[in-house]
Amino acid sequence: MALKKKIDANRLNLKDQVVAINRVTKVVKGGKNMSFAALVVIGDPAEGVVGYGSGKAKEVPQAIRKGIEAAKKNLHRVNLTETSIPHQVLGRFGSGHVLLKPAPEGTGVIAGGAVRAVMTSAGVQNVLTKSLGTANPHNVIKATFDALTQLRDKAEVAALRGKSVEEL
Repeated sequence: MALKKKIDANRLNLKDQVVAINRVTKVVKGGKNMSFAALVVIGDPAEGVVGYGSGKAKEVPQAIRKGIEAAKKNLHRVNLTETSIPHQVLGRFGSGHVLLKPAPEGTGVIAGGAVRAVMTSAGVQNVLTKSLGTANPHNVIKATFDALTQLRDKAEVAALRGKSVEEL
C-alpha cells in the first residue's frame, strides 16, 4: 500500500454541502442536554477532491463549522474520466452499499441525497448511482467514499498488468 499524499485544503476552492443535521439529546440528572450533529461534505469539483466530516455542538452553525473542519482533514482525490467515473464499482460500509455506474455525456447526476452531495462535490457530472441497504446518511457516505477509493484510472491498470495504456 502506497502512502497517501496529504492534500492541502488551503489551496483548493472548497464548496461545502450539509447532508444531514440531527438533534441529539443526552439525558442527565438535571434533565435533557440538547445538541446538534451535522454531517458535511466538502469538495473542489475542478480538482476532483472530496471529503466528509461530522461535527457536534450546542447550536447548528457551530456544528456545521466543526463538520467542515473535520472534512478538511479527510480529503480524497478521485480518479475520474472527463465527466464521469472510469468503471462500475460497488462500495460497502456497514449495511450501506452504494453502486456507481459510469454514464454517457448529458445524463447528469442520478443519485439520492447523500450520494448526490458527494458526487457533485467531487466534480462528477454524469453518473448513475443506486443506494442499496441502509438509508443512514453516515453509512451511505462512507460506502460512497469506499467506492470512490476503489476507482482505478487506465494508467494504473496498465501498470498493474505490465502493459502500455494503448494495449488495453
